[in-house]
Amino acid sequence: MTFTLLPLLAIYELVGILGFALYVTNYSLLTTRCLSSDCVAYFSINLAAASCVLMGLMASFNLASALLQMFWVAMSIIGIGLR
Repeated sequence: MTFTLLPLLAIYELVGILGFALYVTNYSLLTTRCLSSDCVAYFSINLAAASCVLMGLMASFNLASALLQMFWVAMSIIGIGLR
């Protein structure tokens, strides 16, 4: 059973790393003014990043990180809804 669980955990970690990459890319685009914080794309990328990191936490759970990601998911959904 342990051997079948390892690839699944590795996938969760890769998804979490993808979330990190989305966060960094989104912030870089915002900082270089390639993306506005008032557009739906900004909130959509944040939503995707937070969702990926939240899924990545399934491999190594941390309550504080999970709560932070849930906050970003909620704020991103609100931001998309307001636009």
